[in-house]
Amino acid sequence: MSWHPEVIITFIAALAALVFAGFLAMKLNKIEIKMKKMEEISLAIQEGAKAFLMREYQILAYFVVGVTILLAILATPILPEEDRFLALSPVAFILGTIMSALAGNIGMRIATASNAKAADASSRSMSEGLNVAFSSGSVMGMSVVGLGTIGLLIMYSTARFLAGYSAVDSTTVLFSYGFGASSIALFARVGGGLYTKAADVGADLVGKVEQGIPEDDPRNPATIADNVGDNVGDVAGMGADLFESYADSIIAAMALGAVVTIANGREDFMALPLYIAAIGIFASILGTFVVKTYTGTDIYGILNRGLIVSSVIMAVLSAGAVWMLMETMDPFYAILAGLVAGIVIGGSTEYFTSEQKRPAQKIAEASQSGPATNIIEGLANGMYSTWIPVLAVCAAMYIAFDVAGYYGIALSAVGMLSTLGYSLATDAYGPVADNAAGIAEMAGAGEEVRERCETLDAVGNTTAAMGKGFAIGSAAITALALMSVYATVSGLEPKDLSLMDTNVLIGLFLGSMLPFIFSAMTMGAVGRAANSMVQEVRRQFKEMPGILKGTQEPDYKSCIAISTDGALHEMILPGLLAVVAPIVVGISPLGPEGLGGMLAGSIATGFLMAVFLSNAGGSWDNAKKYVEAGNLGGKGTDVHAAAVVGDTVGDPCKDTSGPSLNILIKLMSIVALVFIPLF
Repeated sequence: MSWHPEVIITFIAALAALVFAGFLAMKLNKIEIKMKKMEEISLAIQEGAKAFLMREYQILAYFVVGVTILLAILATPILPEEDRFLALSPVAFILGTIMSALAGNIGMRIATASNAKAADASSRSMSEGLNVAFSSGSVMGMSVVGLGTIGLLIMYSTARFLAGYSAVDSTTVLFSYGFGASSIALFARVGGGLYTKAADVGADLVGKVEQGIPEDDPRNPATIADNVGDNVGDVAGMGADLFESYADSIIAAMALGAVVTIANGREDFMALPLYIAAIGIFASILGTFVVKTYTGTDIYGILNRGLIVSSVIMAVLSAGAVWMLMETMDPFYAILAGLVAGIVIGGSTEYFTSEQKRPAQKIAEASQSGPATNIIEGLANGMYSTWIPVLAVCAAMYIAFDVAGYYGIALSAVGMLSTLGYSLATDAYGPVADNAAGIAEMAGAGEEVRERCETLDAVGNTTAAMGKGFAIGSAAITALALMSVYATVSGLEPKDLSLMDTNVLIGLFLGSMLPFIFSAMTMGAVGRAANSMVQEVRRQFKEMPGILKGTQEPDYKSCIAISTDGALHEMILPGLLAVVAPIVVGISPLGPEGLGGMLAGSIATGFLMAVFLSNAGGSWDNAKKYVEAGNLGGKGTDVHAAAVVGDTVGDPCKDTSGPSLNILIKLMSIVALVFIPLF
C-alpha cells in the first residue's frame, strides 16, 4: 500500500485540530462557576439541548437507514461491472452522517457547558468573558475541520489504497460522504432553526411587547427554550452546516483534480486541495492566539485581526505549496481569489448588520414611525446588501476560471473555507455570548455584568451574521464547482446545457423556484410553531398570575416540549424536498440536461435569497440592540416595541430560512452526483 504525503500531512493537521480542541475543552471544563443560580440555569439549558438532539437523531436514523438501503441497491447488479466501485458508497454516506452529527454535537455540548462560565467570567472583566466564549467557539471550529478532514481521508484512503480504486473512482465515492454530511446538515439546520425561532418569537412577543418584561427575564416561560434554541440552531446546526461546506469544497476540488490527473498523468492536482486544507488548519490555530491574548475592549477589532492573521498566514503558505507542487502559480491565484472574496463578504455582512454601522441604525430610526416602517427599512437593507457578496463571488469565479478553469473555481471555494477553523470560532462564539447575557439576566448577576454580556452578545450577533454570509458565499462557489463535476461525470457538453434547450430552460425555472418554496415552507413552519408558543406563554401568564409577581415558577418544560415537537415535525418536508427534487427531475423526460438547468437556477436564486434573508434578519436584530443600548429612548418605549416586532420578523429569516438555503443548493448538487446512475 502506497501512502501519499498529502494524506499523511493532512491527517497530522486534522489530528492537531482535534488535539487543540481537546486542550481548549479541558481548560474550559476546569473553570468553576461561582454563582450557583447560573449553574442551575446552565444545566437546564444543557438538558433541553441534549434531549432535543437525541430525539432529532432518532428521527434522522430512519432517513439514514432508508438512503443507505437505496445506495446499497444501486451498488448491486443494477450497475454494470465498471461501476461496482460504488459498493463503498453506503459506507461513505454513513460515515458522512456520523461525522457531521458528531461535529455539531461536540460544539453544542461545549457551548452549553460554557455559557454560564462566560457570564461568570464577565463579572470580572469583558476580556475574560470574551476569552471563555471564544474558546468555546474554537472547540467547535477545530472539531469541524478536524473531523471533516479525517472522515474524508478515511474514506479516500480506503477506496484508493485499500480497495485499489482509480483516482476518479476514489473521489466519486467521496460524493456519498458529502451527501451524508449535507443531509444531516440540512435537517439539523432546519430543525434547530425552527426550534430556536419558535421559542424566540414567543418569548419576545408576549414577554417583551405584551408584558413589558426584559429579555431573558426568568418570569418568561419561554426563556429557557429560547436559550436552548440558540445552541441547537446556531451551534449544532451551524456546525453541521459548515462541516458539509468544508467537506464538499475539498471533494469538488479533488474530483476535478482527478479529471485533470487523467489528462496529464500528474496527481498534484488531487493533492493540492488536501495541502491547502492542512495549511488552513494550522493558520486557524495560530489566528486564535491573537484573540486569546487580548485584554482590551475593541472586540470587533480583535476578532477581525485574528481573521486577517489567519488569512495572511494561509496565503503565504499556500503560495509556497503551489510553488513546490505546480509548474505554474495559476492555482494560487484561484485560491487567493476565494480567500479574499470570503474576507470581503465578511466585511460586507458586518457593515450591513452591525449596530455600530449606519444600515442597522437607520432601521432603528425607522422604528420611530412604528413597526411597519421598521420592516420596510429592514427589507430594503437586506435586498441592497446582496450586491457586494454577488460581485465578490463573481470576481472570484471569474479569476479562478480564467487561471485554472473549473478546477480553479473549486480551489477558490477551498481557499474561502481554508480558515474555517478560525471563522467558525467567531461564529460559534455568538450563541455562547447570547446565552451568557440571558443567564446573567435570569440569575440577577447585576447591571454591570449584564451590560458586559450584552456587549459581547451584540458583537456575537454580527459575527454570527458574518459566519452566515461566509457560509453562503462559499456555498455558491462550491455548488458551482459541484455542478461542473456533475456535467463532467454525466458526460454533458457545454452545448447540452444551452439556454436555447427547452429542457434546460424548464429545469432553470424549476430550480429558481425551489429556494422560494423551501423558504416559504421553513418560515411558515416557524410561524406555526411560534403561534403555539405564544398561546402557551399567554396561558401561563393568565392562569398563573403569580409568575409576574415572582411568587410562582413558570412551567419551562412545557415550552421546551412545544419547540421540540414543532421543530421535529416541521423539519421533515423541507429536508425531503432537497433530496427528492433533483432525483425526480433527473429521471423525468427532462433528463440530465433538465437537472443541470435546475442546479443552475437553484444556485442563482438560492444565493441571493440566502444573503437577503440573513442580512435583513441580522440588521433587524441589531437595530433592536441599538435601541436597547439606550438610543432613541431605549427599552420600554414605542420605538423599542417596534424594533422588537422587526426583530421577530427577522428571526426566521436569519436563523432558519436564510442559512438553510446554502445547504439546499449544495445538497441538490451532491444528490445529482450520487444518483447519476439513475438518470
